[in-house]
Amino acid sequence: MKIYIPPQLKRLGLAFAIFILLFILIRHLLVPETFGEYGFYRGASLADIAELPIQFSGQKACLDCHPDIEDMKQQDVHSDIRCESCHGPGQQHTEKGDTSKIAKPSSREFCGLCHTKNAAKQKNAIFQVDLTEHNTGKKCTECHNPHQPWKMPE
Repeated sequence: MKIYIPPQLKRLGLAFAIFILLFILIRHLLVPETFGEYGFYRGASLADIAELPIQFSGQKACLDCHPDIEDMKQQDVHSDIRCESCHGPGQQHTEKGDTSKIAKPSSREFCGLCHTKNAAKQKNAIFQVDLTEHNTGKKCTECHNPHQPWKMPE
């Protein structure tokens, strides 16, 4: 018994087979060889990342040269925050004494990144301020020095 296959199905089957072959070919050409080696990313990226220059020097490097800040910071509500979180990457400063890339944040917008009133933030974890009402026209650091000990308001 001969099975009759309509010509439309033959063409559809051929088109499907060509699509599958093209997909396999394109995937082979576009997906890097090391993709999936260590999970769902390119394994060779580890070597690429290791070649990048170091940007951050780490908390210990900051506090080795600035022990006075360390003493104040230990008593402060910001004690768990790393220096480079606010002041930016410090490797150039640590190695060459270059202070040009060390940020000295004082703007309301910068402090507001963490302290702007936001219903999604835990009130007992981060002190929140409505920047549109609280001491408008002033920099936060005019009243609050993040390096001097102060306690979280009740």
